[in-house]
Amino acid sequence: MTVRTLARILFGVALMLLGLLWLLQGADLVHIRPILCVANCTPLEGGSVGWMAAGALVLVVGLLVIASGIRRRRV
Repeated sequence: MTVRTLARILFGVALMLLGLLWLLQGADLVHIRPILCVANCTPLEGGSVGWMAAGALVLVVGLLVIASGIRRRRV
């Protein structure tokens, strides 16, 4: 396994996990308190269709990057 392939797979896993987090936050299943606030630091209440869509998109892109890294490794 080359360094480039390993980097591609790790980058895909990071994207996939970030997308999953955004998807779950958008679905109002995960709540994380805000940190390092500059002004009014109130948490958002309720889900968000925009974050769910962004999370699903990033999750799929992460899976595609992982798949391309694995496919490239086999060739």
